[in-house]
Amino acid sequence: MPTLLLQLRGPMQSWGVRSRFEYRDTWPYPTKSGVVGLLAAALGRDRKEDISDLAALRLGVRVDRKGVLKVDYQTAQGVLAADLRGMRNVQSWRYYLSDAAFLVGVEGEEDLLKELHRALKNPYFPLYLGRKGYVPSPPPYLPDGLRQEGLEEALKAYPCLVPKKPEGGFLLALEAQTGRLVYDQPVGPFSERRFAARYVEERLLPKEEVPEGPPTWEVADVDQQAGA
Repeated sequence: MPTLLLQLRGPMQSWGVRSRFEYRDTWPYPTKSGVVGLLAAALGRDRKEDISDLAALRLGVRVDRKGVLKVDYQTAQGVLAADLRGMRNVQSWRYYLSDAAFLVGVEGEEDLLKELHRALKNPYFPLYLGRKGYVPSPPPYLPDGLRQEGLEEALKAYPCLVPKKPEGGFLLALEAQTGRLVYDQPVGPFSERRFAARYVEERLLPKEEVPEGPPTWEVADVDQQAGA
């Protein structure tokens, strides 16, 4: 099956899996629910609409730069208590990844991938990197992101998104039949907030197996701007 690649890069990203109450965590790379949500926003789907076709896509992630884990400490005054017995002050610890770069691939039917590729170029709703307000820079759209290779091959063959490859190699995380359990598989519309488990196979990809970056289209853009 063909693969659609997109880049998720920006100053702040947060991909929550176990977020509860005052503590909002982040997974070390983009989650299935987060990527499906981004694709649904690009298509212009409402939170109450069916996303089963997007949830059925097979996901893979290549970590080009893992970023730095940081926390945003917030407080709020006069928040209504859960038992409705008055107001209280609350604290919140919101974890995020700073300056991370991920190459993400989704594998599935070609017609759907073509539709998603067009939508990423001109998204209907604003796109965020996991948490609202965390804006991607540059955009997720890759001009050459629609590939005929399978998921693993496409992730291996695409040039590194950043100038310097990770010293220890690239972490490759592929949706699989066995591996690490992650509870980020959307079940039903996002408005229902239901998620199931899926398996993710994680392994290290030697840096020699990934072409040097940046991608050729990005170099061409820089050259064009320099000549303007």
